[in-house]
Amino acid sequence: MRELTVISGKGGTGKTTIVASFAALSSRAVLADCDVDAADLHLVLSPTVRKKERFTGGKKARIKSGYCTACGKCEEMCVFDAVFFDGPGNGTFPKTFRIDPILCEGCGVCAWFCAEHAIALEDAENGCWFVSDTRYGPMVHARLGAGEENSGKLVTIVRNAARNAAIEEKRELIIIDGSPGIGCPVIASVTGVDFVLAVTEPTAAGFHDLERVIELSRHFSIPIGVAINKCDINEQVTRQISDFVSERGIEVMGAVRYDRAVTDAMVRGKSVVEYTDSPVAQEIRSLWEKVEHTLEFMPDKE
Repeated sequence: MRELTVISGKGGTGKTTIVASFAALSSRAVLADCDVDAADLHLVLSPTVRKKERFTGGKKARIKSGYCTACGKCEEMCVFDAVFFDGPGNGTFPKTFRIDPILCEGCGVCAWFCAEHAIALEDAENGCWFVSDTRYGPMVHARLGAGEENSGKLVTIVRNAARNAAIEEKRELIIIDGSPGIGCPVIASVTGVDFVLAVTEPTAAGFHDLERVIELSRHFSIPIGVAINKCDINEQVTRQISDFVSERGIEVMGAVRYDRAVTDAMVRGKSVVEYTDSPVAQEIRSLWEKVEHTLEFMPDKE
């Protein structure tokens, strides 16, 4: 089984657009949308959910009914301003404290300092994850709640579920749509994969963030290739990117032009290669063929 992760140093480079076309071009893949903070691969692939699971990735504090003596220690210690003195009475005190679950970060300081043991730390539901069917095969994806964290842990769950789906359905490839940037969810998306494809664009921000992505892959000793999307919007920067990666022994796997057909395809809920056979689709096909060939001839992981 091979694992390919497609990432980008910054958002908006066309990473998910390329993953959707890769899904259409591959007949043997399981898809994993690991951009759990802002998942959008489902908008193109229209998955039908067949399994849904809750994700509990952290803790929330709750004041237990009948225990609070209204001493105020929890409010004093909370640096997130999540404690309020407007809770219900308990028969002994006319008013007690309450903890706002949205503001609470689950650090546990209030529970540690509560002399009456009136505060419970409980598992918090941060989101959910799904195993779905698409027109191209199985897809595992997730959704975090608004403002929720622990996305790295959720990415790991999505990847493990994708591996299980690949084993069950005897599929040889997992295509992972990773998050932009170099943070925890990206690290969880690339660790242990066979190959990383970094999608960039010929802008100052795209070039700068590509450098960080390359450093990340080198740190974890993961082979990496580069795809330059919207390559014709600034041909000078495109050449600079090509020279930069070549000097570091990294291959530019493909360059894809800017084309309004890409936006039109997304509006219609289709991948680019489904929607058109224009030059932009041919460039994505060529990119996929290069990536597929690279994966096919890579040595097995030890």
